[in-house]
Order: sequence, then structure tokens, then C-alpha cells
Amino acid sequence: MKSKSHHHPTPVSNGNTSEGSSPSPPPSPRRHSAAPHSRRLLRSKTFSQSRRENSVAGIIIRRGLRYFLLLPLFYISGLLMCVGPFSGLVWQAPLPGSVYRSHEIFEKLWHEIESDNSSAIELSSVWRYSWRLKDQKPCPNTSYRHHFAPKHVSTDPSGYLIVEANGGLNQQRSSICNAVAVAGLLNAILVIPHLDFHSVWMDPSEFGDIYDEDHFIRTLKGFVEVVQELPEVVMERYDYNMTNIPNIRIEAWAPVSYYLEEVYPVLRKQGILLNASIATNSEQIEEKKQFVCHRLIIRIAPFANRLAMNVPPHVQFLRCFANNVALRFSFPVSTLAKKLVKRMIEKSSRTGGKYVSVHLRFEEDMLAFSCCLYDGGKAETIEMDLVREKGWRGKFRRKGRLIQPGLNRVNGKCPLTPLEVGMMLRGMGFDNNTSIYLASGKIYQAERHLDPLRKMFPFLYTKDSLATSEELAPFKDYSSRLGGNFPHFLMGHRRYLFGGHAKTIQPDKRKLVILLQNMDISWKAFKNQMESMLIQSDRKGMDVLGAKKSRRKSSIYAYPWPECRCLLESQNSTIKLAPTPLMLDEEAESMI
Repeated sequence: MKSKSHHHPTPVSNGNTSEGSSPSPPPSPRRHSAAPHSRRLLRSKTFSQSRRENSVAGIIIRRGLRYFLLLPLFYISGLLMCVGPFSGLVWQAPLPGSVYRSHEIFEKLWHEIESDNSSAIELSSVWRYSWRLKDQKPCPNTSYRHHFAPKHVSTDPSGYLIVEANGGLNQQRSSICNAVAVAGLLNAILVIPHLDFHSVWMDPSEFGDIYDEDHFIRTLKGFVEVVQELPEVVMERYDYNMTNIPNIRIEAWAPVSYYLEEVYPVLRKQGILLNASIATNSEQIEEKKQFVCHRLIIRIAPFANRLAMNVPPHVQFLRCFANNVALRFSFPVSTLAKKLVKRMIEKSSRTGGKYVSVHLRFEEDMLAFSCCLYDGGKAETIEMDLVREKGWRGKFRRKGRLIQPGLNRVNGKCPLTPLEVGMMLRGMGFDNNTSIYLASGKIYQAERHLDPLRKMFPFLYTKDSLATSEELAPFKDYSSRLGGNFPHFLMGHRRYLFGGHAKTIQPDKRKLVILLQNMDISWKAFKNQMESMLIQSDRKGMDVLGAKKSRRKSSIYAYPWPECRCLLESQNSTIKLAPTPLMLDEEAESMI
């Protein structure tokens, strides 16, 4: 008996049977009834359709699974393209204000700026807001020497304090004032601070080259004992080399408690023998040497920002006193300054002797440190990289350090160019008759960057144009002696002199960079924004920080009120406060 052969139907497409190369099955016997045949045909079609749908579903599922597995790879690849080394290949719209286009805006608006005949602002009425402290606390008695050390500490000096004032002029000056405060706190003898020599500024000036050393020592007498140098016998012990003296590393913004609990015990641990009799013979001389050697010496380097801003009133008073009274410029510096102020007043006769002093931080080192880019292209980028490497030796190449010029500009961290300052001032209402004194170091690519400012303000003066070459010769290669980089201290000193008002224009750089990237802006619209910014500066100038919230974090040197007002108002001081401000009185009155 022959076995039966079972033949499966060939897969069909679109309902049609396809012929294969294999021989066809024998024909089925003829059926007499059509119904069974229809049912068989229907079952065949249904089975074929079901199998086709299952096949399609399987394909879709398999492909979908592959796509699902690839999704994480696509996501990671996208991240690499956006933030990795290939990010430059992906176009991203720049943030508003992140691109320097101020020079293009200036060219577009120059004719409108030049032909602007609207009334100019009166220099004598720029500042309109006034403010008075409420509920002023009485000034403390400045003769309370016992406040400057713990109650159990002897009134005799505990030892010598040596500090290294590092950084630029602002940091060095704050270090000096902080050193006075710490010396008073520890009841130590302060050695005239040493100014750090930085590879960027390349200025070997010492304390006495910039400040009046004798005045500093004499004025602080009765508060903090200050000496010009360590005794000979002590220097001999350290081979006449300050760096051989053990150095103490202090945490940044250290509170008063840190100095009393951590530093003071170090200063006292060897015991102090101070009341040495005056030597009259060789035996007494040897005895005195032993006494002096028993005085412990502490050296703190670096010292910038090593004292918290929030300190007790008696410590804060020493800061105020050192900054506003004890620190006075040396005779050569103050003599040249008086000449410059006098000549500036004479050249400002059109405006009643009033002028605007612009503190422009557009020096090469400042631009490099800020990591900002302007319109110098690739050549500027390469030059700034070289300056950073020379001045800060790899600091900007450390792992994880990103240089983001656009983000820095958006966040208001980029110095304004001379062109941007000029457009801002003209927009605020200062016309081309206004005299401008440019207080700054050497401007980066000065000729190119100062030309637009001169077009807007032809009465533009610098120390080089006001002084003769002979008068400037002693200061050549000594930028620190010209005192041009004191922005926070100058603003703070104006607050000190003018009852808390800084009388200083503080640009909203975050807002300004957005306006100066808008190529559709009109001069009228820009001017309206600048006039509002001037009003805002006037209001901010009266920000005395209320002694409640911001005081705890803000600088006493930039915001001296209300604490430092006692130097001007106190009547129970045991010393006669001489008028020796940081800024000359004539300059303070002639500047707007």
C-alpha cells in the first residue's frame, strides 16, 4: 500500500498562487458539491493570511527590538556631538549677548550718535538719590585696646606677624588692612607687609614705594605696633632670609575664631619674654638677644582673602582705620597725583571743572585672565593663550577647566571695551564736550581700541597726555606706583566720603551685551536703555547693604558704611584723625 504524500500550500502574495520549479501535485478528484470546496478554499486563504500577518508582525517586532537597542547608542552619540570634540560640527544658535558685535553696532549707529543734538546731562546733577541710615548705633570707644585680644592674654605683644600681600593692587591693599586687623586681634607686632612680585605685572615695588611708610607706622601707634623690619638678631637666626621663617597656611576667609583657636596658640606656645632691660654691657646684650629670640614669629603666605568679612566691630574698625587713615600714598605718588588733578580740572572748564573718570580694565593681562574674546579673530585667541600660559603657568589647562568666552560675556564677566564704554556714556547723555580721564594701565592694542572712544569724546586724557615724560620717568616700569587699578577701593572710598553714596556708574553688563548684539536696535532705543541704567546706578550707589543681609558677605572696602562712618563722626576718639583719604579731596570734588 502506497503511503500518501502530504503537500503544504505555497505561500501566496496578494491572494495569488505562485508557481514553483517543483512538479505540480496531481489534480484532486472532481467534487460534485461546491460547498465543501468553498470551505476548503476559505480555510486555505485564512491560513495563508494568518501566516503572512504573523510573518509581518515578527519582522516588525525584530526590527523594533533592534531600534530599541540602538536608542541608547543614538543618545550617547548625540551627547558627544553636542559637548564632546565633535561639538564644533553641530551648529548651535549662540546665546543672546555671547558674541561681540559692538564694533558693528557702532558703525551702524555712528551717524545717529554724531548728529544727536538732544540736551546733554548736567554733570553737577547726575546723582539725585540720597539716603540716611536709620537707627544708627553709637560709635564705639576707639581707645579700647583690650578688645583686640582675648581677656586672658597679656597686654604685651605676643610675637611678630609677617604677611605676604599677593595678587594685584586691590588684593594687596586688602591684605595690608587685614594684616593690621589680625595683628590687633593676636596682639602681635606687625612687620611692614611684603608685596608679592607677580610674573604678570612684573613690578618689584615695595610697600614704601607706594605708601607712606612712616605715616602708616605713626598713625597705627596705640592700636597696632608696626616695625619696618625684624630685629638684627632675629634675621641672623634665619640667615637674613624671610623665606626661612616657617610659614603657616591659613584657610581662605578664615573667621576670627580660627585665628584665636588655631593661630594664636602657635604664636604663644614657646613663651614670650618681652620686658628686657636696655643693654649696658656685653652680658646684658647677650641676655637681650636671648629675649628677642624667644619671641615667636609667624609668617602667613599667601595672605590675600585670609580674613572673613564678617568680624566683630572692633576688628572691623581696624580695617576701616587702616584703609581710610593709615594708608596714604608716598610723596612721589601723591605729588604727581595732585598735578594730574589740577590739570584735569583746568581742561574741564567747559563743564565747570567737572569731569568723568573712567576706570577701564582693558589691559592685556585682564583680558587673558577673564578668558573673553573680542574682534581679533584667531590671532587674538593665540595671543591670549600665550599670555595665560606665561602669567599663570598651566592654570587654565588643568583637567576639567573649560574656557567659554561666550558664556563669560553673557554672565557679565568680560571687561568692557573702550568703544562699549563710550557708547554707554553717550547713551546716558554725556555729550562730546565732556572731559574724560582714562584711569588704566596699558590698553590692549590701544590705538585700534581707543579710536572709537576718541571719536565720541574728543576731550579724552590719560596720565601720559597730562604729565610730561620727565614727570613720568620715575614711574616707568612701575605700574603699581601709579595706582590705576583700585576699582573697589575707589568706589568704597567715595562711599566713605559721600555719606554712603558711591557716585559711581556701575554698568549692567549682562544687559549691555545683549543690547550690543542686537543689529536691529536704534540709537533712540539704545539711549532709552542707557538712561534707565544710569538711574539704576544712582539707586545702587546708595546701597549701604543695610547691615542685615548682604553685609555678611560683601567687602568692607567696597561697602564701608555703616561701620566706617565712625571714623568721620566719632567724637570720643583718643587720636586726632587727619584728613588723609585714599583719593585727593580735590579729585573727589571735581569728579562727578
